[in-house]
Amino acid sequence: MRGVSRPGVIDVLRVPDLVRAFGADREVPLDDVRLGLRTQVIGGVLRVWLAGTAPVTRLLLRWHTDLSWAERFLSDAWERSYADLGWLPEQPERAMPWSFLAAGGARAAGCGVAVHPGALCCWTADRGGVSLWADVRCGGSPVLLGGRELHVADIVAVVGEDGERAFAVQQRLCRAMSPDPRLPDHPVYGANDWHFALGAAGARVVLAQAEFVSAQAADQANRPYCVVDDGWSAGGLGHGPWIGNHRYGHMGELAGRLREAGTRPGLWYRPLTPLPEHRGRWRLARNAGVLDPSVPEVAASIREQLARFVGWGYTLVKHDFTVWDLLGRWGFQMGAAITDDGWAFADPCRTTAEIVTDLYATMRDGAGPALVMGCNAFGHLVAGQAELQRIGDDASGRSWNRTRRMAVNSLAFRAAQHGALYMVDADIAPITPALPWRQAAQWLHLLAASGTPAFVSVDPASRTPAVAAAVRDAFTLAAAAPPLAEPLDWVTSATPSRWRLGAREQTYDWIEPDGPWPFGD
Repeated sequence: MRGVSRPGVIDVLRVPDLVRAFGADREVPLDDVRLGLRTQVIGGVLRVWLAGTAPVTRLLLRWHTDLSWAERFLSDAWERSYADLGWLPEQPERAMPWSFLAAGGARAAGCGVAVHPGALCCWTADRGGVSLWADVRCGGSPVLLGGRELHVADIVAVVGEDGERAFAVQQRLCRAMSPDPRLPDHPVYGANDWHFALGAAGARVVLAQAEFVSAQAADQANRPYCVVDDGWSAGGLGHGPWIGNHRYGHMGELAGRLREAGTRPGLWYRPLTPLPEHRGRWRLARNAGVLDPSVPEVAASIREQLARFVGWGYTLVKHDFTVWDLLGRWGFQMGAAITDDGWAFADPCRTTAEIVTDLYATMRDGAGPALVMGCNAFGHLVAGQAELQRIGDDASGRSWNRTRRMAVNSLAFRAAQHGALYMVDADIAPITPALPWRQAAQWLHLLAASGTPAFVSVDPASRTPAVAAAVRDAFTLAAAAPPLAEPLDWVTSATPSRWRLGAREQTYDWIEPDGPWPFGD
């Protein structure tokens, strides 16, 4: 059955026109008695289930619907974005993770899968229709359902009104995909040491930063966070044992001193790096240097670690590297393939999406009353399991060009997720001698005025009275929870300069006088 041909509509809330299933090396016929797929529209949502005993890697659902009205498309990203988001013309082979928007003339529409799907889902779109690709593999191998029914995904769609801004349509789509987010009960702002220290800080440096940001925070009820980033563990950068080293001392004592300085202690953590005593079966088949979260003992160990951090007094835990460690690819390297073929988790009967969602739930459970922030985490799987999520790759205290590309781009094209999936963290406002203060100050202002979490990383050499005043103004603005900022020139720019901030518009100048650096950073 061919769908409706109405401008501004993406007609997917019905039985697909075509369904295909694939195994490791060939297509699996859906009339095979070992495999069954069913769909049902319930309350404006198309629900998809898969059951059977045949080994399956992917599903393709295709709807024939006229998209000739769409002039441009906006994709989401698997985890963080990498200065790669923007409105693009039709690219039929382009894999668009989780959701997408289409716009043409005065109309916009969007569709996506609800958070916590049982598969890693991406879309392709062309003028003749829309396809959903659902990766139901266990790692890089077919999942072995053993006759159980897998809830593959819930599909949602929104249709814009004539003249409704595409940004508003994107916000409605995010709320439809995530109707019950887990959010902090207060605006989040503060500091992180990574962008000036790069893992070489210590207790003295962290405490000095805490004293600096505390002095700039006027809100006595909602104190700033001070997040201790990588470099504090006994195993060196990115590795346990997850206890303090000679530069940091006892991490519980450090948390107490951060509170005494007037800040809320936060802590960075990489959960999937093993310790020597972790048994071989705890380790991932693809890479023995990574823990396998489908092993029950691994999940228990990670839960205990989070609980220990909170017991030390940390009120925010930022977990990092789960996508890279598990799948061996950054988001920009994934496309539709996600990971290499031929490997599996220890539990071959669950999909990657199910295993990773359970990992995030385990960390959320272990963190108890503390806030959880995801970084290098699958957005649709960590939603509801983390109050905050990093939405773009790292800004930089050494390269303004990188901060402009990464941070401004991620805020512009993913700000609509804020308050719907989680609080979005577009990354920090670095302030260091290596960055031009004029541009760095503008990013600090936009971040604080955006309504999203505002963190700073201020090099001790840059803590001048002028910088202190700017941070003070930024914290006052961020603590007041301003309305969500909206990019206005996002159709024509990958790093928009014109923004709607509440009832007014503001233009920023992101480009230095000598222009951008074109050789990477």
